[in-house]
Amino acid sequence: MIEKMNFVTLAGPKSQIDYLVNNYLSRHDIHLENALTELSSTEQFTTFTEENPFKAALNKSHELMQLLKNPEKIELQEINVAEAEKFLYKIDSDLLDVRTEISELKEKIEKLNADYALLAPFKSLNYTLKRIYDMEFFKYRFGKIPRISFDKFESYLDPDINAIFIPTLSESEYVYGVFFAPTDYFEDVEKDFKNIHFDEISIPRKYKGFPNDECLNISQKISEINEEITSKDLEIEKIIEDHKPKLLSAIRRIETAYANFDVRKLAAVTRDSGVTFQVLCGWMTAKEAKKLYKETDNDVNVVCIVSDDVNDHKTTPPTKLKNFKLIKPFEMFVKMYGLPAYNEFDPTLFLTITYAFIFGIMFGDLGQGLCLVIGGAILYKVKKMDLAGIVCAAGVFSCIFGALFGSFFGFEFESLINPLESMIRLPFLGNINIVLVAAFLFGAFVILSTMILNIVNAIKQKDLGKALFGPNAVTGFIFYASIIAVIVLYMTGNPLPGTFLLVIMFVIPLILIFLEEPLKNIIKKKKPIEDSPGIFAATAFFELFDYLLTYLSNALSFLRIGVFAISHAAMMQVVMTLAGAENGGNANIAVVLIGNIIVLAMEGLVVGIQVLRLEYYEIFGRFYEGNGREFVPYRKRNK
Repeated sequence: MIEKMNFVTLAGPKSQIDYLVNNYLSRHDIHLENALTELSSTEQFTTFTEENPFKAALNKSHELMQLLKNPEKIELQEINVAEAEKFLYKIDSDLLDVRTEISELKEKIEKLNADYALLAPFKSLNYTLKRIYDMEFFKYRFGKIPRISFDKFESYLDPDINAIFIPTLSESEYVYGVFFAPTDYFEDVEKDFKNIHFDEISIPRKYKGFPNDECLNISQKISEINEEITSKDLEIEKIIEDHKPKLLSAIRRIETAYANFDVRKLAAVTRDSGVTFQVLCGWMTAKEAKKLYKETDNDVNVVCIVSDDVNDHKTTPPTKLKNFKLIKPFEMFVKMYGLPAYNEFDPTLFLTITYAFIFGIMFGDLGQGLCLVIGGAILYKVKKMDLAGIVCAAGVFSCIFGALFGSFFGFEFESLINPLESMIRLPFLGNINIVLVAAFLFGAFVILSTMILNIVNAIKQKDLGKALFGPNAVTGFIFYASIIAVIVLYMTGNPLPGTFLLVIMFVIPLILIFLEEPLKNIIKKKKPIEDSPGIFAATAFFELFDYLLTYLSNALSFLRIGVFAISHAAMMQVVMTLAGAENGGNANIAVVLIGNIIVLAMEGLVVGIQVLRLEYYEIFGRFYEGNGREFVPYRKRNK
C-alpha cells in the first residue's frame, strides 16, 4: 500500500534555520520541495545567497575518512561545529609534514628507478664506468640497436671499421651494448652506427663502478627509502589511531553541518527589510506530520502548517510504500519497473501472489521447492537480500504444486495431477493436456483481474474516460470476458447465447473501443476528434486490430506456464532415466543429485526470468504506469 501524505510548511526567522534543521528536520522524515515553486506570491520571496562555508572542511573530511579503518565500530563523541572544523584542520596540518616527506621520498625512488632502467641493460659489462670515462685515446657510446639492424651488422659495416661493439643484453626487439672507437675516427664510426639506427643511452656520470654493482646499490637505496616510507605511513596511522573517535565525530559533524546548510537551497526567504524569515516545504506521512505539528505547537521560533489536500499543491506527492514484511521483498520488482504514482494502485501484493503462484506451477517439485525455501530463508535472514526473500516465497508455492504434481526431487508419488499424462477431451481440440487448459484459464483470469485493477486505478485518479472506454477498461472487460465465457460454454457443451446477447457482448464493446478517443475527449469537454475523420478512422481501426492481436497474444503467453510445468516434469523424468530409476529400478544417487542441481540452477533461473517477463509485459502493461517518484526524507539523504 501507499502511505498517505500531508504537505507541511515550516517557517521561522532566517537566522534560526539551523535550529529548525537540527531540532526538527533531522528527527522526522520529510521529503523537501523547493519552497519557491510552492509559494503563490514569489515576488515577495527569494533564495539564500550564501555559499556553503563547510565545503572546504567537507573536502578535508572526505580525505581523512579514507584513512579510518572500520569506522562503523568507532563510537561517536559530542562535538560542536567550530571545534570539529578546528580539529580537522589540525589533524590535516599534522599529516601534511609527514605527507610532504613521503612525497619527497617517492620522488627519490622515481629518479633511482629511472637511473636503474638506464644501467640495467649494461649489467654484464666487465668494465668499471670510471675506467671507460677516463680513456684518453678512445671514445665510447652506450645505446641500443634494433634487432633487425643488428642481424645485418657485420654485412652492413666495413669489416675494417675502426670500432669495437660489445653487446651486453639481447632482447626480442633490441640489442644493448657499447661501442668504442679511436678518437681520430670516432665521428665516422658514429655516423656508421647511426645508419643502423643506434639509439644512444646517456649514463649519469655519478655512477663510477661496474654497472651490475651500481644496479645493486640502487636497489639497496630503493629498499631503504621504501622502509622510510613504510615508517612514515605507520606514523600517519598512529596519528589517526590516536584520535580516531574524535576524528570520526568531527567528520560526521561537518557532514551534517554541510548538509544542513544546503537545506537553504530549498528554502524561500522574505524580501522585506524588516524581520526576515524563511520557509521550508515538503511532504510527510500523515502520522509523522501529526507528530511534528504537536512538537512545534509550543515553539515560538517555528510556525508549522499541515495540509492534507494533496491536490492543492504544485508538486505531486512522492511515493512511500508500506507493505507487510512477508511481501516487502517483492517491492524490488515493483521498483525495477517503476514506483507507483501517489494516486495509483500499489501492485506489490498482486505481484507477490501472481509471481509466487506462477513460479510454483512452472517449477513444481516438492524437494527442489524445499531447497529454495531453506536457501532463500537463510540468505534473507543473514544477508537481508530481497531476492532471497522472493526465492523463499516462490519455493513455498513450488512445494505446494510439487505435492499436487507428485514429484519429490524427480521421484514420483501418487498425486492429483500428472503434468505429462493428465489429459482432458475438448470439442474440436480433442485430447489436450489438462495443465495447458488450466494455464489458459488462469491467464484469462489474471487478464480480467488486471482490467478490474485498471478500472479501480482510473476511478482513484478520477479519470472516468479511462475507466469506461479502452481495451483495459469496462468495454475491454466486457468484450474479453464474453470471449472467455463463449469459449468455456462451447468447450463444456452448453448452448451459446442468442444473437442479441452476442451483439451486446461483442459488437457494442468493440464499437466503444473503436471510439475510445472521442468518447474520452467528450467526457473531458474537449474537441472529440483532433484530426480529420478519415485519419481518425484509419488510426482507430489499426489500433483496434492491434488490441485484438494483443488479446490473443496475451492469452497464448500464459500457455508458457503449462509448457514449463510439462517441460520441468519431462526434464526430471530424463534425470531419473539416466539414474536408472525407471520401472522401479534402484536409482544412482550421484546422478540424481547432479541432475537435480543442474535443473534447480538452470531451470530455476529461466523460470524466474520468464515469470518476471509475464508480470511486466502481460500483467503490468494493462493497469500499471509506474511513473511515481520515491519518497526520500531529508535525514536519509543527509545520512
